[in-house]
This record gives sequence, C-alpha cells and structure tokens, in this order.
Amino acid sequence: MGDFEREWGQSRADASGQQVDMRLNGTGAPAGPLAPGGSGTFGSTPAEKTAAAYTIENELEDKTKSSTEHADEATNTTVKGFDGWDTAAGLKKVADTWDKQVAVLMGRLGSEKIALRGASGLFVRNDIGLGDQFRPIGHSKLHGI
Repeated sequence: MGDFEREWGQSRADASGQQVDMRLNGTGAPAGPLAPGGSGTFGSTPAEKTAAAYTIENELEDKTKSSTEHADEATNTTVKGFDGWDTAAGLKKVADTWDKQVAVLMGRLGSEKIALRGASGLFVRNDIGLGDQFRPIGHSKLHGI
C-alpha cells in the first residue's frame, strides 16, 4: 500500500469517530428572526416603525428646532454685547457653524423618518405581493384530477 492510501485510510479512520453535521433546519445556527427558535420578528413591526417616525417628527425635530432657535437668540444677544470686539466675530463664526450642523442633523432626522415610514409600507406591500403569488388563479383544469 502506498503512502497516499495509508494517509487517506488513517484520515478516514480519524474522521469516522467524529460527528459532523450539516443541517438545513438551523440546528447549531445562532438564533435570529428567521432561524428556528428565534424571536419570529423581523427587527420591528410596522407599528414600531410608525411610532419611531412619529417620535422623530413630534419630539426630536421639534425639540431640535426650538433648542436651535433658543441658542441662536442667546448667541445673537451675546454677539451684540461684544460688538466691536474679536469675540463677536468668533461667536458669529461658531453660530454659523452650529447652524450648518443643525441643518445637517435636521436633514438626517427627516431622512430617517421617511425611511422608517417607507420601510413599514414596503414590508406590508411585499407581504401582500408574496401572498398574492401563492393564491390560486381562477379555476385550474387540474382541480378535480
């Protein structure tokens, strides 16, 4: 018997004592929304997505806007108090940078709100579409065979 056959025979003998499984039913796979034994949910429900979008619109956006307006008023008053000083120019520059950052934040909040509402509708439409694909179309000639 050659070296290859001897090594191959030894490898097979060593492997025969080991249990090796590969299952498609998820045994050994980490639990998750789609794995057996998982939570059965896909991240969040449409109601949770709607609630998150509502929170963004009616709390985060509103509070960010009112906080920004309050900060702008206070900064403008301070800038007027330091009129003619380098401090006024520095505060004005900081306020301009702040306003740009707030605009980016507001844009991001708006995008997230729209995405949450869109995802919620997308999942519902996708579920309805898949359900429609599995419904029988009219009466088939195969019924009754």
